[in-house]
Amino acid sequence: MAYDLKKESDVKEYIDKLGVEYRFGCYSEKKPEACHLLGDYLEGIKKDFEKASKVYKSTCDDYGYAKSCYKYGNYSFLGKGKSGGKGEPRVAYEYYEKGCNLNDSDACLHSGLLLVSRSMPKEIDRNVPKGLEFLTKSCDMNNATACFYLSGMHISGVQKKPEDTAASSSGGSVISGVNSTTTASKTPKESEYIVLKDMKKAFQFAHKACELRNMYACANLSQMYARGDGIEKNEKEAERYKKLALEMQEEIKKQQETLGFQQGVGMPN
Repeated sequence: MAYDLKKESDVKEYIDKLGVEYRFGCYSEKKPEACHLLGDYLEGIKKDFEKASKVYKSTCDDYGYAKSCYKYGNYSFLGKGKSGGKGEPRVAYEYYEKGCNLNDSDACLHSGLLLVSRSMPKEIDRNVPKGLEFLTKSCDMNNATACFYLSGMHISGVQKKPEDTAASSSGGSVISGVNSTTTASKTPKESEYIVLKDMKKAFQFAHKACELRNMYACANLSQMYARGDGIEKNEKEAERYKKLALEMQEEIKKQQETLGFQQGVGMPN
């Protein structure tokens, strides 16, 4: 049957049919892909986060479907779909790690960030070496954000005692870019670092992240070329990556404006 998606009645019928197909594929045919799509349907169309959470969890537990592990990790971290809405960081980490072991790059990114960050919940024990492994795996799978964070970690280095410097977390140095500086009163020894400062590695990770369309990595790359940090100084390349970062920024701005317009128009119930 052909649907006229300009007609509200046809849109409603089409959406309802999708739900039936996903339920049949999940519960009758036992297809994990259909179960995950059912979770997405319950989340995005029906806004039934409690049921979506249960579907993602069972699809991860019963079928080892990596994307569902990642989604249930998100739900657990935010407390989404749960009475009271209280997050469970420890449970979230377990599902992120499971998703990472099943080769989902976003799950690797989030499990890595939970382990390396100083600002994450106390339920998570900081483990920078293990977190670095997860982030590296994510970057190897072409996750731009993971590559970006790895670049930042090598720009500032990561100390064994994070309170020794304001720039020791992976997030702090990354967001503020190459210009970030350490506020410690004395220069730490190499033995005090878990991850050594290494501008060559920082450049390599930033370059990959930029090629994968991470705007902030491109901005950092521009500064690295301008200063000769981790790469030979090259004003032409610095200007090229600066222009690329600005173009990406403009693209994101236009996308946000379009999304805001679409939300304002509204969709039929």
